[in-house]
Amino acid sequence: MNYNTPIDLLLTRRGFIAVGGVAWIASRTRADDTKPTASGSTASDSSIDESTEAESPIVYAEPRTQRWRIGLKVDASAVTCNDVLATFPVPTDWPEQTVTVVSQEVAPVINRWAIRNLPGGARQVVLTIPQAMRGTEPEFMFELDVTRSQIIAPQSTADFVVPAKPGSEFKIYLGNSPYIDTTDGRIRQAAKAFQGDEYESDWARVEAIYDWVRETVQYVEGDIKSASQAMRDGKGDCEELTSLFVAVCRSNKIPARMVWIPDHCYPEFYLEDAAGKGYWFPCQAAGTRQFGSMQEYRPILQKGDRFKVPEKRQPVRYIAEFFKCLPQGKGTPNPVFVREAV
Repeated sequence: MNYNTPIDLLLTRRGFIAVGGVAWIASRTRADDTKPTASGSTASDSSIDESTEAESPIVYAEPRTQRWRIGLKVDASAVTCNDVLATFPVPTDWPEQTVTVVSQEVAPVINRWAIRNLPGGARQVVLTIPQAMRGTEPEFMFELDVTRSQIIAPQSTADFVVPAKPGSEFKIYLGNSPYIDTTDGRIRQAAKAFQGDEYESDWARVEAIYDWVRETVQYVEGDIKSASQAMRDGKGDCEELTSLFVAVCRSNKIPARMVWIPDHCYPEFYLEDAAGKGYWFPCQAAGTRQFGSMQEYRPILQKGDRFKVPEKRQPVRYIAEFFKCLPQGKGTPNPVFVREAV
């Protein structure tokens, strides 16, 4: 390969989901979840955070801490790499999750790095290396403690309603996203079945959508497909079941979004209480039945399903790692993105 021929790698899915945000770099301030979020405190040392229980109908219980290594190793053993640009996502704080930096390692050849805020709520590390000499392996690595709590559903759900006038910040959670074709005719037709008055509450209406999705789509692993295609095929994996639930909710003006964790994803839906205060509630589209609750300790990597990144012309469903350089010589650089529990 000739010098000045760029290497441009975008590492994508199947087997390695890469999505997320960060709020803990430098100051460890809390992530801005603004209005479209569940309120309440983050995980504490007690099995149930009593202050959260008093303020919110959602209870965050039994927190557990895991240590993770996340970063990039640039294997330049075969070729010198010039003008390296790399990005990778990192986890962030959410009401049910707290992220703490334990340590970080930044190779001297990394001349700059920063946190990029992406529309939709995700953040990622962006770094540049003017030159990684052949035979070297410059590294950028975080070691993090991720404390995550289980979510217990509200005991009383009759008063929760779909927001009558959702603000502009909910627009991204009500329209189309990659593979979530909310406005597809088949999705709209299916959504009409959940627009009647026979449901005793909006919570019950969302739960009916949830049960319908689990009955309609059989869990079968395969290539990614749209929500409408999964509904037509009657088959899909966790991504397709989650996408279909999100699409049908959105078609009924119910804000909904995807939540990504290592090797899995699930949806959240948004309802308001009688006072007009809103909350995001999780459910498990694929796997054990969990509606309004979540028994999960794997770290949240991303919440959302429509992101704009400079490296891609079209919005993306999740944030993937990116690596680009100008190799000097005939060899090929080997970027190794790391996300592992330790």
